[in-house]
Amino acid sequence: MNDVGAVLAVARKDLLHELRSRAATVATVFFTSTTLLMIAFALGREEGVLARSAPGVLWVALVFAGVTAAAQSFQADLEDGALDHLLTYPVSRAAVYLGKMLATWAYLGALGLLLAPVATTLYGASVPGAGAAALLALTVVLGSFGFATVATFYAALTANLQAREALLPVLMFPVVVPIVLAAVRATESLMGGAAGPVGDWLLLLLGFDLVYFVACASLFHFVVDE
Repeated sequence: MNDVGAVLAVARKDLLHELRSRAATVATVFFTSTTLLMIAFALGREEGVLARSAPGVLWVALVFAGVTAAAQSFQADLEDGALDHLLTYPVSRAAVYLGKMLATWAYLGALGLLLAPVATTLYGASVPGAGAAALLALTVVLGSFGFATVATFYAALTANLQAREALLPVLMFPVVVPIVLAAVRATESLMGGAAGPVGDWLLLLLGFDLVYFVACASLFHFVVDE
């Protein structure tokens, strides 16, 4: 099996496992729904306040959902010994990383595309026109990619630790701040905020995505070989 085939096989395995068990899906859907509703109630009925808060709340929900999804993918493999088998395959460690990252990205991107219109409607925000909606979808995809890149790396780093549930967000969140900040600002620009031209934020988001992608893929073999 070549590396491309290994990437697709690992991604397919993780997605099929989630479709069958729904372990991460139940947790993330419940958490994101509760987050959106509770913050909406906490902010009150002022439409202006709700609309300005929509971008930040959307990405807060996605960030915590991404932590759960990435941690669950490695936890499931550790419980049934699948991770050890994956690492014995005659493919590069980067292929294993890319497969798991691709599955997390697909899951998180799909969740973000579903949550974006829900948050927009619930918080009374507006996305003017089909062009802005397409750019918002692109923002969700790019932001999910960057977050999945970092989350998968740190989930592997903490997978064998006893306090992995607590250590994963502590270690990961400081690193992922630039991606989340750029994604929030781009979303804010598309929802009528004053965060500056959306193109600048999207370029910044893409730049961080590429830097983190190259770094994590290159260093992953050090993480799993330890």
